[in-house]
Amino acid sequence: MVKQKKFPERKEQILKAAEHIFAKKGFHEATISQIAKKAEVSDATIYEYFSNKEDLLFSIPGSETERGKEELEHNLKYMRGASNKLRGFIYHQLMFYQNNPEWAAVVMLILKQYRKYISTDAYQTIREWSQIITQIVEEGIDSGEFKPDTNPYLVRSVILGTIEHAVIAHLLIGRYKDLLELVDPLTDLVISGIQKDKKLKDMNLRIVVDPIHE
Repeated sequence: MVKQKKFPERKEQILKAAEHIFAKKGFHEATISQIAKKAEVSDATIYEYFSNKEDLLFSIPGSETERGKEELEHNLKYMRGASNKLRGFIYHQLMFYQNNPEWAAVVMLILKQYRKYISTDAYQTIREWSQIITQIVEEGIDSGEFKPDTNPYLVRSVILGTIEHAVIAHLLIGRYKDLLELVDPLTDLVISGIQKDKKLKDMNLRIVVDPIHE
């Protein structure tokens, strides 16, 4: 039996088709035949690249997440200060979800239901993406920009939890039509809670004692 040659472009074509069908119909209602039709390939071709429908679902976040992470890391190199980097992270995340609504629907509404997903390479990439926040916060603590008792993991939970809530509301009920409108409010809220008070840092206490006149 001759082994079929695999093409990266065709795999991406199948993944984009699956992303569209899963976002539109949900995992259980979607079929391999529907995905194959959307991708303009045969059912058999899909099974050359993915072992089953679940494997196909779990593979969707992979390359898109990796590209997004690389773009974010590249942009952060040109930003000075931890506060600016946090703003950049929040902007990038919200822009990414705004520009990729079907991808967002699959990740936020479908994949979170499957515990097996956390053992995949794609999930590991998403974890590495989220760890950028803790690295930025630790940088801010070391530089004196953020309070020394700031908990990087709590900051990460606040940011990611707020973004997740906003994206789900955006997808399900149409709230926050422009997700980018949340960049400044969320950034300012986080920064105001962890930024070191410059007034206290720079304040010089001067005591002037007048001579006692008898």
